[in-house]
Amino acid sequence: MRRRPLATLLAALTVSTGAMAQDVGQRPKQLLMISFDGAGSNALWQRSRDFARNNNAHFTYFLSCTLVIPRADKARYQGPDKKAGRSNIGFAQDIPEAKERLGHIWQAHQEGHDISSHTCGHFDGKDWSEAEWRQEMTSFHDVMTNAWKAIGASADEPQGWRDFIDNDIRGFRAPYFSTSTGMTEAEKKTGFQYDASLVTKGPMMPETKGDLIRFGLPLIPEGPQQRPIIAMDYNLFVRHSAGIDNPSRSAEFEERAYSAFRAAFDKQYDGDRIPMQIGLHFVEMNAGAYWRAMERLASEVCNKADVACVSYTEAIRMLGEHRSSPANGSNSAG
Repeated sequence: MRRRPLATLLAALTVSTGAMAQDVGQRPKQLLMISFDGAGSNALWQRSRDFARNNNAHFTYFLSCTLVIPRADKARYQGPDKKAGRSNIGFAQDIPEAKERLGHIWQAHQEGHDISSHTCGHFDGKDWSEAEWRQEMTSFHDVMTNAWKAIGASADEPQGWRDFIDNDIRGFRAPYFSTSTGMTEAEKKTGFQYDASLVTKGPMMPETKGDLIRFGLPLIPEGPQQRPIIAMDYNLFVRHSAGIDNPSRSAEFEERAYSAFRAAFDKQYDGDRIPMQIGLHFVEMNAGAYWRAMERLASEVCNKADVACVSYTEAIRMLGEHRSSPANGSNSAG
């Protein structure tokens, strides 16, 4: 895979929490990064894109590539040490579903959202070697490159699609946040520029590891006892209802999730302005409680002049620009 270089951003992204707190003259914008894992349901593609357009937001979609392969053709994908045609996240039901999803992916890219990789088959890679991670990453690239042709829709492939796949899919998140020692080396060699597979004790600045920028979803306080939990819908779903849908308590779960998201956001907005991250899936768990909680937060804050609801790529650029600004002294002679 080719990637457009981010060398200048990497050079600038030596930001510490102290640098953010010691801003002179003006405070940085509070960044909010909202991401979606899987990126399957076409209805939720449309809902998320419409919501973003109406609320001054850009999202990051971590796509599982088997979702653009029709089930009838599933044997053309094979994960590391798996039988051909296996996927933990399924496949498109048929060609029309796959084609509609490809259209959403392209339109979201055109609208300024990040399309990033969540591998193909959504397998747990904790025991994978570097070579196995690279196999899965290469499968993602190959499936996405040929996705329109593979469903017999070459004539509908957007001009620039292959350049988009080669150059603009910059990020990666491991399924289950499950990694192994070879994963980051595979990311670097495959050409990814940022990783979002970490979990951190709270909102933290991204770290750099060689040529790779690494983000982590934070633990945030939640519920009556304010116990820490990953700022992600699935983790809330398991805590609230043991991973079993309970529509009768959907409003209660929405309020708990919203309160946790809002408090975590406000703490940074009123404090050091460390970027806040929230993760969701393309599944409406507990009758959509967590999507509604996210939408409530985003609709309240994303249009503020000192807030930016951005993709990970945009966040990298903005953090680099803040670090490089004269107000922060990084351009002064040492």
